[in-house]
Amino acid sequence: MKNKDKLIPFARLKADLMKDAEFRREYEKLEPEFQLARALIDARVKKKMTQAEIARKAGTKQPVISRLEGAVGSPSLSLIKRIAQALDARLIFRLEPR
Repeated sequence: MKNKDKLIPFARLKADLMKDAEFRREYEKLEPEFQLARALIDARVKKKMTQAEIARKAGTKQPVISRLEGAVGSPSLSLIKRIAQALDARLIFRLEPR
């Protein structure tokens, strides 16, 4: 390969992008969705369940779980509660000052 592409570590790319105030604001706006996605994936993997299994137990469809794990959309509180119940998990909300 003549023009070999350089790979940039994610941490370095993120640090560079976070220097831009507009990017940082938008990134921070999405933090709750990312936190929910991480928590859902972690709980599902720990329980060794598939997205389809969680969806069935929560009374929804697998693509809904996939979208949540992809941090897409704003789920209702009732859906989050049903998913927590399907995972036999306790739901905790926390508000922290900035």
